[in-house]
Amino acid sequence: MKNAPTAAYSITLQISLDNVPGTLGRFAATVGAVGGNIAAIPGFEAKGPVVVRAIDVHCRDEEHATELAAAVGAIDGVDLIDWWDRTFRLHEGGKIEVAALCRVDDADDLAMAYTPGVARVCMAIHDDPSLAHKYTIKRNTVAIVSDGTAVLGLGDIGPLAAMPVMEGKALLFKEFAGVDAFPLCLDTTDPEEVIETVIRVAPTFGGINLEDIAAPAAFEVEDRLKEILDIPVFHDDQHGTAVVCLAALENSLKVVDKSISDLSVVISGMGAAGMAIGKILLDAGVGEIVGCDRLGAIHSGRDRLNFAKEWFAEHTNPDRRAGTLSEMVVGADLFVGVSAPNLLDASDLRHMAKDPIVFAMANPDPEIRPEEADGLAAVMATGRSDFPNQINNVLAFPGIFRGALDVHATTITERMKRAAATAIADCVSADELDSQHVVPSVFDRSVALAVAAAVGEMAVAEGVIRS
Repeated sequence: MKNAPTAAYSITLQISLDNVPGTLGRFAATVGAVGGNIAAIPGFEAKGPVVVRAIDVHCRDEEHATELAAAVGAIDGVDLIDWWDRTFRLHEGGKIEVAALCRVDDADDLAMAYTPGVARVCMAIHDDPSLAHKYTIKRNTVAIVSDGTAVLGLGDIGPLAAMPVMEGKALLFKEFAGVDAFPLCLDTTDPEEVIETVIRVAPTFGGINLEDIAAPAAFEVEDRLKEILDIPVFHDDQHGTAVVCLAALENSLKVVDKSISDLSVVISGMGAAGMAIGKILLDAGVGEIVGCDRLGAIHSGRDRLNFAKEWFAEHTNPDRRAGTLSEMVVGADLFVGVSAPNLLDASDLRHMAKDPIVFAMANPDPEIRPEEADGLAAVMATGRSDFPNQINNVLAFPGIFRGALDVHATTITERMKRAAATAIADCVSADELDSQHVVPSVFDRSVALAVAAAVGEMAVAEGVIRS
């Protein structure tokens, strides 16, 4: 099955069309015949012998984009002036910048913003270090730290290649929650060096967002930094995914009328995300969980378990069930996939419990496609934006950090994460809630505000804030 055209592979065609009847129609027909999807045709008024316009078209992949451009160039009455990849054009020069918050128009401004006036603020912070949270960017700035070892579905691509993802993360922090975030891609894969580096730069930041660090190193890095630093440390690949997954489950249970304590859950993928999802579901009261990796079910005493999987084996699967993923999903109420594409098929879903819930979140291709699960899954969710119920971390991390920074939290607790999940779930009203809508839209600007309020309130209740 060919992939559908998507904005991720969209191109802009700069073309000149003869101003005669049928030319635009031939262009549109050619794009459609080649499999492209016209995304935008700017409004224009046809005057003179030709019309020059830039038209956006969604393609399937890079090869398809080249094929489509060549086909357009061969249309009678159409001159292909130029074309470019919209995704690469968007990334030119990066996606974020530093902006000044005050003006320096005269000597008075300079004397206050810099020397000699700045010395007064420096000494005030020297005498009371807590003032750094009021009088510096520490108040609203988060470091996005990665070693580039587990970037999206691309794997270990290194710190330079990881930068576009970290810049994108910073963009989302600012866009959805007003948090200033900056990428720090580190040229090391040694967990000790990552930890030491973050400790050294921590005075600049009010929070640390760990990103795309491969398991099990990710667990060690986060645990150590949480012990050492007095600012929130949050590995989004773990906990952002887990928070949104729990939010989706809370609403899915309303749809299927089941209790969380009665659920039988199977998780495919025991990396950072799978481990965190298991932990948050346990904390939320799920009855039974079995985790699966490439070797099958994880259970106490099984071979080839790292320290993280050993912990998971000790706290889940009490009956020590062994077998393949397909064998484990028999009778399960919920499948959670954070692993690899096409691991399940329709027959697997038929053997799950009545009204099964399926969260197939592998990207870009899920463990089972929604088309194959149609009519079998009571609720179906993926990590993709082109299907209903997108489980996307952007629903969680901007609001979580906004709330933590607003109340000067020193850490992010399990109860704060659960509060965030409930806040996300509550953003779907009773009138909106159905099998196709168990999580809010990622573009719902009210979500980050609701999450921030819930997280801040819980931090205060738990006393994990600066006095």
